[in-house]
Amino acid sequence: MSGWRCITAVLVSVCALIPPSGGGNVELNGSTVQFNLFRQRFHRRYEVGGAEFSSRYLNFQDAAMRHMHLSSFSTEPQSAKYGVNQFSDLSQEEFRDVYLRAIGDGAPLFPGPSEQGLPAKFDWRDKAVVAPVQNQLACGSCWAFSVVGAVQSVSAMGGSRLQQLSVQQVVDCSVRNEGCNGGSPSWALSWLSQTKVKLVTQSEYPYKAKTGLCHFFPQSHDGVTVKNFTVFDFSGQEEAMMAQLVKFGPLVALVDAVSWQDYLGGIIQHHCSSRRSNHAVLVVGYDTTGEIPHWIVQNSWGTAWGNEGYVYIKTGADICGIADSVAAVFL
Repeated sequence: MSGWRCITAVLVSVCALIPPSGGGNVELNGSTVQFNLFRQRFHRRYEVGGAEFSSRYLNFQDAAMRHMHLSSFSTEPQSAKYGVNQFSDLSQEEFRDVYLRAIGDGAPLFPGPSEQGLPAKFDWRDKAVVAPVQNQLACGSCWAFSVVGAVQSVSAMGGSRLQQLSVQQVVDCSVRNEGCNGGSPSWALSWLSQTKVKLVTQSEYPYKAKTGLCHFFPQSHDGVTVKNFTVFDFSGQEEAMMAQLVKFGPLVALVDAVSWQDYLGGIIQHHCSSRRSNHAVLVVGYDTTGEIPHWIVQNSWGTAWGNEGYVYIKTGADICGIADSVAAVFL
């Protein structure tokens, strides 16, 4: 394994990996050239030389250091890769404060037995019941996206036309939750099942990426009602979690997504280090046929992130806490 050569710059030290071939240093991901390319790609408009430019550039250089550290663990061909994405000019604190706002309130251990005879690979997208990836933007509404994603999938599994339901309705109206300031999928599902509020379509109640006043609809209005839900801890029982997914549809899961700020693609096997749930996602399938068995997870950060908006997480070791708090929805 080649060594590291460190180049000290003003205020920051950036390390470059010396390639094994000895063919010279690779371009540093934290360089001004790369930063300018990042600004162009993601349409950043802060003024060159201004205070925000300097702050964002330092964040970008810090991100370059993280990318090299995280990627150094990914030695297998299918392993996760880390690098520049739309979050590379955010500090880790900013990223957590805006995007990691899900609240975990614990879940009982799953009491059922392990299942036998499960398919080696299962993906609800193959059944055309998973809606396209959405983008929550700068709003801590992942908890609402995950819940609505599950509801609209289960509705389509029951024979209804697959349609985007209103995330904004849940953001604005779900009691106990705090809209863009965060919330709990369990609390949102409790509110939906207890009140029998009908989720309307996204076209009727569009997403605005900010918390607004709740819009009420008459009982006669068309929509989708949640009858019930379950929440369990499947840690150590991920085969049982697979069975739940096959039986009941896409699952809402709370995860530790701190390292996802830098994720580009591949299968995550490490780096979920905060040891607490902070983000909500939709688990739509799994694949145990390859060298690294993994969950197939839809995120809500747009299609430019990860694997066209998806993240793959190794099964069997509760990576990122993927099995700690998992909800199934019943309509």
